[in-house]
Amino acid sequence: MGFIPLTFIDVIDILLVASLFYGAYRAMKGTSAPYIMIGIFVIYLVWILVKTFNLVLFSSILGQIISVGVIAILIIFQPEIRHFLQAIGRQRGRFEWLSRIFNFRNRRTEQDIDLEPLVVACQEMGAEKVGALIIIKQADDLNVVVESGIRLDAKLSTSLLENIFFKNAPLHDGGVVISGDRIVAAKCVLPSTQQEVPKSYGMRHRAALGMSEVSDAIVIAVSEETGRISLAHDSVIKRNIDPQNLAQAIRKLMRQNDRRRVRCSLFS
Repeated sequence: MGFIPLTFIDVIDILLVASLFYGAYRAMKGTSAPYIMIGIFVIYLVWILVKTFNLVLFSSILGQIISVGVIAILIIFQPEIRHFLQAIGRQRGRFEWLSRIFNFRNRRTEQDIDLEPLVVACQEMGAEKVGALIIIKQADDLNVVVESGIRLDAKLSTSLLENIFFKNAPLHDGGVVISGDRIVAAKCVLPSTQQEVPKSYGMRHRAALGMSEVSDAIVIAVSEETGRISLAHDSVIKRNIDPQNLAQAIRKLMRQNDRRRVRCSLFS
């Protein structure tokens, strides 16, 4: 018996299917979706066995269930599908490398951004146990998040940030979006994470992690209970950041984003 003939097109087909499954796995990782998929797969196997043994009534019932399975999957996996499509959309930068090269004069490097007002505000709010949620915009478009809040377009300052997150202030709920040295919007609604996280995570930490899952933004969360500072980026949250090292940690994440964009440009 000879080997199954394998052409170049077959290899491409296998790689594309493998990429699709890997992307689906990344989208479902950390959620209950894999268990649901296992349940669906078991039902499908039972249906195959039932058809094999010609159990007409049982087969017809399972057949009706499977016939509406696509719609059911779209409903059940709506958050995961949305996250998967957002992840694909975030790769649009791979096709814009020429514009980034010829428009380099308009690009702000991480060294151009003065983080001192932001860092001092976080340190002081942490010391006073004032809760805060701050989104530092990077390359990805955050218009949807900005439109969910109240536009400010104000110069970034320590006093303004502290006043926004003051407990009785009208804008203290939600997140603040910062772009460069401007506070773009406040009271913004952020997506909550789809991951299974410890119960000790509050709503701010869940929102910070959720925002990092759908964008390349760097998100700072200051706990109202403990005053501790957390940083979320690229679907990972790091807690108990030393306030004295906050600026260094933020710039490290900015450099990671810069290197990622450079790699996308080189391999586009």
